[in-house]
Amino acid sequence: MDLQTLTLLVEIIDAGNLSQAARKLKMTRANVSYHLTQLEKSVGAQLFKRSTRHMEPTEVGLRLAEHGRAIQNEMAAARETVADLGQGLQGRVGISVPSGYGELVMSDWLIDFKRLYPGIVLDVLFENRADHLRDEVDIAIRVISEPPLSVIARSLGPVHYVACASRDYVAQHGLPTTLYELRNSPVITAGVTGRQLRLAAYQGEERQEVLLEPTLISEHFPFLRQGILAGLGVGLVPDYVMQRELASGAVLQTLQEYRLSIFGTHMYLLYLPNRHQTRAVRTCIDYLLEMAGGMQKHDEPA
Repeated sequence: MDLQTLTLLVEIIDAGNLSQAARKLKMTRANVSYHLTQLEKSVGAQLFKRSTRHMEPTEVGLRLAEHGRAIQNEMAAARETVADLGQGLQGRVGISVPSGYGELVMSDWLIDFKRLYPGIVLDVLFENRADHLRDEVDIAIRVISEPPLSVIARSLGPVHYVACASRDYVAQHGLPTTLYELRNSPVITAGVTGRQLRLAAYQGEERQEVLLEPTLISEHFPFLRQGILAGLGVGLVPDYVMQRELASGAVLQTLQEYRLSIFGTHMYLLYLPNRHQTRAVRTCIDYLLEMAGGMQKHDEPA
């Protein structure tokens, strides 16, 4: 038994079958199967329950894989320590951010982070995907109601939706003052593919739900912001999208008595518990949490 065979075991468990593990390791399936058989012989125990489509690890296989991951992490940490000796902080950080929040809020944070740590390579993906973490992504930022149990979730704060419209729109059409009037207004918001859009509105413990048929739909909030400013309808967006315009009075808000929610009420920073975190990744996580915490304090009423 050596590090290479333990790495092979970890890859098979993560992939779920021999074929995907072979592609990841750039080996043939037969070669992966042979090394797995040799590993089982050396430990004297079956490491997987095999079926035609799936390989389920046994208790022995899971325990052995834990040791394999621990050794991999220690090796990565050792390589990182050697690489950092006599140098500034270096490494690569892959970050997946929502297109709107990433562009309107996080861009400035990430640029400042890059100025602070010029030796770190930032690979930033602006996307709205359901699969939060992949090989190239160390950190994912997502608006979700409940984070998956398979990841570590750190809070970046609540997400507040606002119903608002430009002064030009209000001058011509007025603002909806009830949920019923909102439902019958031309609404500008993000959509959910294959599902009718449901707006949840809370007043204390009371919850109401309204079905919406928006006139302008996009996952890209900067585009929705343009539509609201152009007077095309009533925007239903997170407050950070229209923060400056609401503060200046260029956009007017309505239905403030409700707490509005469509896709989730919280922003989370997500990362995998069993993946080795380099100093660069850990530093970036701490920085983003600090920036989000500072923004929450700034938004709190005096």
